Amino acid sequence: MIPAPGAFAAGLAIFLIVLWDAFEAIILPRRVTRKFRFARLFFKTTWAMWRTVIRLIPERKTRESLLGFYGPLSLLVLVAVWAVGLVLGFGMMQYGAGSAVNVSGGHASFETDIYLSGTTFFTLGLGDVVPRTSLARILVVSEAGLGFGFLAAVIGYLPFIYGSFSKREVNISLLDSRAGTPPTAGELLRRHSYKNGQEALHELLKDWERWCAELMESHLSYPVLAYFRSQHDNQSWIASLAAILDTCALVMVGVEGACERQAELTFAIARHAVVDLSQVFGTPPRALPNDRLPAADLGRIRDILAQHGLKLHDGEVADRRLFELRKMYEPYIFALASYLLQPLPGWIPQAKGKKDNWQTTAWGHAAGIVEKEHAHAHDDHF
Repeated sequence: MIPAPGAFAAGLAIFLIVLWDAFEAIILPRRVTRKFRFARLFFKTTWAMWRTVIRLIPERKTRESLLGFYGPLSLLVLVAVWAVGLVLGFGMMQYGAGSAVNVSGGHASFETDIYLSGTTFFTLGLGDVVPRTSLARILVVSEAGLGFGFLAAVIGYLPFIYGSFSKREVNISLLDSRAGTPPTAGELLRRHSYKNGQEALHELLKDWERWCAELMESHLSYPVLAYFRSQHDNQSWIASLAAILDTCALVMVGVEGACERQAELTFAIARHAVVDLSQVFGTPPRALPNDRLPAADLGRIRDILAQHGLKLHDGEVADRRLFELRKMYEPYIFALASYLLQPLPGWIPQAKGKKDNWQTTAWGHAAGIVEKEHAHAHDDHF
């Protein structure tokens, strides 16, 4: 066949685009600020379609289950799209080089070039199509090496993603017994009102300072992690991050005897993570439709904490300070939560006496026993 330089150039362009996109997504350990990226376009488009379809489903549990499929499924589909792109690119280069191959029992064609590219990329080496020119051989050897390296990178990439997800979820699970389900700032402070509870709160905020730093580093480098949802429908990394920011804001405003300095440090890195992730997902800050902390709820928080020996500063100055702190993160985290379809928690539990995840079970009699044994945990509850 006659060489086709245009087809060769198009195949080379496809190859370079796909290879660079995969390199940025898998190998490069930092955020890519370039506006156009194939992976970014892929996730933005598929997530928009997935959300549109999911919103048509009336049952909440079914919606949550299907939303949980998106992260892992999209990752596998993206890897498959990369592989198809590379196979197509090399096939077009073989075709542009004049389909310089020997075919057992047939004639060279574009379909033959794609077939040769596919068997070479996946290192099958069937031998029924053989290159016969130097350029064709160079393409075959190059694709075989690239295919081996690509598969090795993917094999290492997937366990890393799931390891990062698991590491993220550990602290979220630990927050269940410390701040309720879903977690709230008021409940977190109330449950740390026992003797020496402020030392425990200091350690918790210190752990979450590191968690927020790890979240920022992992999710900026590998944004697909943001689409992976928690094991329980009433837990999420967005809700946990919001609860920690709310808690830090209350402590910074003034809880007598609390760890204000550690709260400032945790607040700083948590807010940094929220703003940077908003930039990655293109979610500009949005005004909340409803106040997450109306005056009545703030008053209840003060009353309950006072009953447990914690005094939250009040007055116009304290309220203004709390309002200013909330403006620094609430519009950003609300935009992220809306984009990812993960609701934000309130500042106090939505239902009085609602059990945490660890107190629930599929067997009713066991749930009754747990409820009796831990009834004291709900004394003076919100």
